[in-house]
Amino acid sequence: MRFGSPHRRDDHGTPRMTDLASQTNSQNGLVLSLRDISKNFGAVSALTNIDLDVHAGEVVALVGDNGAGKSTLVKILAGVHLPDSGTITFCGDIVVLDDPAASLRLGIATVFQDLALCENLDVVANIFLGRELDPWRLDEVAMEIRAWTLLNELSARIPSVREPVASLSGGQRQTVAIARSLLLQPKLILLDEPTAALGVAQTAEVLDLIERVRDRGLAVVMISHNMEDVRAVADRIVVLRLGRNNGIFHPDASNQELVSAITGASNNAVSRRAERRQASREHSGEPRP
Repeated sequence: MRFGSPHRRDDHGTPRMTDLASQTNSQNGLVLSLRDISKNFGAVSALTNIDLDVHAGEVVALVGDNGAGKSTLVKILAGVHLPDSGTITFCGDIVVLDDPAASLRLGIATVFQDLALCENLDVVANIFLGRELDPWRLDEVAMEIRAWTLLNELSARIPSVREPVASLSGGQRQTVAIARSLLLQPKLILLDEPTAALGVAQTAEVLDLIERVRDRGLAVVMISHNMEDVRAVADRIVVLRLGRNNGIFHPDASNQELVSAITGASNNAVSRRAERRQASREHSGEPRP
């Protein structure tokens, strides 16, 4: 198991992100800090004494088996659930996230796995859904300009902001959902399985998008079951198991280490395969990797 300080990334100076970076850097880059967060649903303990730190310009991957508590933790940060105990510190202040609006006001945006997009509406309408400019007399021009600005900041590959979302690929839909989360200029973005059910090209597009968000000084928490996607963009990997912290790893950790932490078993298919490969190399006289 490998512990260490997170890798910091430089802010690339995008105008809308400059103030954001200075605000978070005033707290030594620490955007979010959780201490001893616990949550019970009746007799079921979903989370027990969870600790988590996320810095500006950092992608933290949250991994674990089904039932590990990942979604519950994200819902607590999104204001859906209140923790039963523990403290949440955001940009240096202890906060209470008692509803989703409170999270949004603080600067916590969440992109859930289902994306919550309206397929019959175009890109502009989806980005501004519920936050329309001058809702009594829609300012379509200003909304379209702002939508293009957001998408250009992310180097998004979307042919037209007037395309219905139904005609977009999975990767393009994820881009629209992330662009919508940036509308209120958040400090932290939560991504729930952003590459689930995507093809190879679309997955690469979304991972590039996550890197661009990180490079603009935002803190990102990413839930994923795909270890290759996690390694591609994460600065740290936080493992949850049965609702508890079970290790912090750097992206160069081996599959064997990660699988052992996720499953709680050091003797598994991954470890046995690694042992067979090592034995084969020693038998053939190959140098150790």
